[in-house]
Amino acid sequence: QVQLVESGGGLVQAGASLKLSCAASGLTSSTYNMAWFRQGPGKDREFVSAISRGNGRSYYADSVLGRFTISRDNAQNTLNLQMNSLKPEDTAVYYCAASRGVLSTIRGPEYYSFWGQGTQVTVSS
Repeated sequence: QVQLVESGGGLVQAGASLKLSCAASGLTSSTYNMAWFRQGPGKDREFVSAISRGNGRSYYADSVLGRFTISRDNAQNTLNLQMNSLKPEDTAVYYCAASRGVLSTIRGPEYYSFWGQGTQVTVSS
């Protein structure tokens, strides 16, 4: 049974940093495209960042480029998201997801088969 469990969310002030982690079980995360999505209050779920299976290429939404860094620890079977210079508009529930899709689908939530339960990130101004 596949499980993705996120951790690391919290309440921080603007400009602070947080590191999210996603512990995977029941699958080998290095053989999946792994991604972070987020859903803010009253908003649709949106792509944040992804790392591809195989060569581990990283992808970012324009809104987080240069502030967030995605990484994968194959030994621990975990996915991480280092978030720096946080802004109030980063406030959302952050979800970890896994996909076996082709690279052209890496930003689309509809292509991800497995999802975590989410972790809340709140950034105050």
